[in-house]
Amino acid sequence: MRRRSIARRLALGVPFLCGLPTFGAPVPQSFTPPPVPFKLPSVSDTTTWTIVIVLTLLTVLPALLLSITPFVRILIVFHFLRQALGTQNTPSNQTLAGLALFLTYFIMQPVGADIGRVAISPLERHEITPMVAIDRGSEPLRMFMLKFAREKDLALLTEMAHLPRPRAPSELPMRVVIPAYILSEMKAGFQIGAILFLPFMVVDMVVAAVTTSVGMLQLPPVIISTPLKILLFVVADGWNLVIGSLLKSFS
Repeated sequence: MRRRSIARRLALGVPFLCGLPTFGAPVPQSFTPPPVPFKLPSVSDTTTWTIVIVLTLLTVLPALLLSITPFVRILIVFHFLRQALGTQNTPSNQTLAGLALFLTYFIMQPVGADIGRVAISPLERHEITPMVAIDRGSEPLRMFMLKFAREKDLALLTEMAHLPRPRAPSELPMRVVIPAYILSEMKAGFQIGAILFLPFMVVDMVVAAVTTSVGMLQLPPVIISTPLKILLFVVADGWNLVIGSLLKSFS
C-alpha cells in the first residue's frame, strides 16, 4: 500500500512540475501556454524585393551567361579548334567551359564595375529601389552588346518586333538587343572557327596526298596528320595566339 501511494504521488507530481495539467486535478481557467522564445525579425520591403531579385537571377543565371556575355563566341571557337586538331575529347568539355568562363569574367569585368557603381552600390545604400537599380544596371550591358551586335541583326529583329525605327541604337529595347547580340556572336564564332580550320585542313590534305602517292592505303591518314597538327599547334604557341586573338576581338 505504501508503494502504491508513493507511485500515485509521483504520477501526479511529475506533470505538475513540467507545467502540464494532471489527471484528476482541475485545470485552472486562467491557464495560458508559455510564450515561444522565437520571433521572426521584421523584414522591410526593400529586403524582400532584394531576396526575390537574387533568387530570380540565380535561376536564370545560365541563360544570362549565354545571352549577354562573350561566352558563346569563346566556346564556339574552342569547339572548332578541338575539331580542327582532331582530338576527340582533349581538352575536356569541363576544361574548355572553365577557361571560357574565366575569359568571360576577364572581358566583362569593366562592365561589372560600371554596374556596381551605378546600380548595386546605390541599392546597398538604400538610395534607389530595386527596379531603378535594374534599369540603371541594364545600360552598361546594353552599350556592351550594341558595340558587338551587327546592324543587320538589329534591323531584322526591330522589323520582326514591329517597332518604329529608333533615332539611336541606345533606344532599342533589350528584347531586340539581346537576340541580335547572340546572332552576331554566333556568326563571329563561326568565322573565327573557319579561319582556324584552314591551316589544319591543309595539313590533312598534304598528309592524305602523300600517303596515297606512296601507296599507304592501309594506314588512315588521320593517324599521321593528328600528331603533325598537334606538333604544329604547340610549336606555333597556338593557345597564346587563339586566346590573344579572342581577347583582342572584344577590345
